[in-house]
Amino acid sequence: MKIPTQKLRSNYSIPVLGLGTWQLLGKECERAVRKALEMGYRHIDTAEIYDNQTEIGKAIQGFDRSELFITSKVWETNLRFKSVLKACESTLKELNTSYLDLYLIHWPNPSVLLEETFRAMKILHEDGKVRSIGVSNFGLPLLKQALEVEEIPVCVDQVEFHPYLYQKELLEFCKKHDIVFVAYSPLARGKILDDKTIKELADKYGKSPAQISLRWILQKGAITIPKASSEEHLKENMDVFDWKLSKRDVSKIDSIKIQKKGS
Repeated sequence: MKIPTQKLRSNYSIPVLGLGTWQLLGKECERAVRKALEMGYRHIDTAEIYDNQTEIGKAIQGFDRSELFITSKVWETNLRFKSVLKACESTLKELNTSYLDLYLIHWPNPSVLLEETFRAMKILHEDGKVRSIGVSNFGLPLLKQALEVEEIPVCVDQVEFHPYLYQKELLEFCKKHDIVFVAYSPLARGKILDDKTIKELADKYGKSPAQISLRWILQKGAITIPKASSEEHLKENMDVFDWKLSKRDVSKIDSIKIQKKGS
């Protein structure tokens, strides 16, 4: 099955479902990524701080690179001009690829001007090492600032987003400004699986609680990158495209009251 895509401001396309790899390490990471790719995943999300890029680099060998969408992120201590360039070179080497499809500022760093980081991102883009850029963990004020000083289009904001953290205002701003909204920790690190409302809907639709949460995110127009390592969970997370939640049930999930503060 071919996973649907969304168009980025850079004119490239990003698959709406990807594999998150935070806390996937060593051989387990390599196996999970390879298995995901064999099953039809094409979007892999990593970061220099995850310490798994070498394993991902091994896992992607033998697959058509032009069909893959690989995201990495530069850590908050590497946002100075020269450090961004150096960090990206290191990431490309570890991943054993000549370019990244998407390169994100992992976390904002108040001691480094965004202009300086974006200047480096622009060089990487011009050199063909990075196709699209974006940010991660940027709330509304910081995202607005990023758009004011961008050197090339900021295409993505990747943030924590799930039924317990419905960042509605940020999501709507992103839609309005053509920023692709990527939801990480879509299952609230497992907490969502025991939620009463989610479980009731899972029973109603004959789906798992994880699938209900992922489907809700997709129907919000967001992209999601759940982590999974077993074949069962990889398959389960992928089985979210041939059915829909009703508007009423989407509203039920919207009104779940256990909220925590967003980024």
